[in-house]
Amino acid sequence: MGRVASAYDNALTESFFGSMQIELLDRCSWPTRAELASAMFEWIETFYNPTRRHSALAYYSPIEFENLYTAAETAA
Repeated sequence: MGRVASAYDNALTESFFGSMQIELLDRCSWPTRAELASAMFEWIETFYNPTRRHSALAYYSPIEFENLYTAAETAA
């Protein structure tokens, strides 16, 4: 990434963990680490990765972006 102590070094990671903190971790408590790990995995795989809108994809979700790409490729 950038230089040591650059403001952009951890921006992506901090954004991800900030979202997870607000949308998952602050809303529930888990009695065991295994349950917490399972909840984190489920949040990442069922919400964050497939449906959350990403600025790098023109604010489309990855699923919407893939559908647009597939539609454009089949039309060509």
